[in-house]
Amino acid sequence: MAFLKIDETKCKQDGICAAECPRRIITHKDDTSFPQIAPADEANCMACGHCVAVCPHAALSVTGVDIQDCPEIEKDLVLSWDQAEQFLRSRRSIRRFKDKVMDRETLVHLIETARYAPTASNAQNLQWTVIEGRDKLEPLSRETINWMERVIEAQPDSPTAGYFRPVVAGWATGYDGILRTAQTLIVASAPKENANGLVDLSIALAYLELAALPLGVGTCWAGLLRGAMLATPELVETMGLPEGHTGFYPMMIGYPKFKYHRLPKRKAPVIHWK
Repeated sequence: MAFLKIDETKCKQDGICAAECPRRIITHKDDTSFPQIAPADEANCMACGHCVAVCPHAALSVTGVDIQDCPEIEKDLVLSWDQAEQFLRSRRSIRRFKDKVMDRETLVHLIETARYAPTASNAQNLQWTVIEGRDKLEPLSRETINWMERVIEAQPDSPTAGYFRPVVAGWATGYDGILRTAQTLIVASAPKENANGLVDLSIALAYLELAALPLGVGTCWAGLLRGAMLATPELVETMGLPEGHTGFYPMMIGYPKFKYHRLPKRKAPVIHWK
């Protein structure tokens, strides 16, 4: 099979695919010729799928992105502005979860959806570590508390110490202010060589938490645990992240204990027009 496969019975020779190609490796001479990719340029294709997605005639496939694997966008499913705005505003950081284990099929479905998040140069080299059960999460919270206590001792007058003290005090009374009541933790990670790894995995986690809403699943970014992970390499090692993955961020996930009924306002945006 050719690297770029053109269905000549469908192609209108309009050059849209060539104009859209981010790497500009698809060439199109005129409206009497078919688009092509020179063999020398094939290695530069990042399999982003733009050419397949933009063609209004379903006339081409490229290695790694077959037209048969690319369903059409269904117009009936496109959100209106009002629907999109409410959907985005309805996302909440969940800190009270039901005492219920996350269904693995649901987790897989969410992670598979998150893979459609954009990654720099379409690298798609993120990986996901799922840690299940309070028996595994509570030690992570304990190690985070240990780190916070060290910070308080070393910098007692710092704003950070002031923020940490109530969390440490809550732990002493039996309340986990680190991973709350979550039963499951998802850690998205990126390899060291991915210079944009932290951005890539942050976008992917944002996709995942939004995709979770229609499934009745809630999430919360575990910032305190991540702080402990950055400060304590031994903690990261115990979590069993993929070898060579130095970019990471953990997220709590589970079934919310309570429902929300309103859309609170946020601060007005600060916009600098230039």
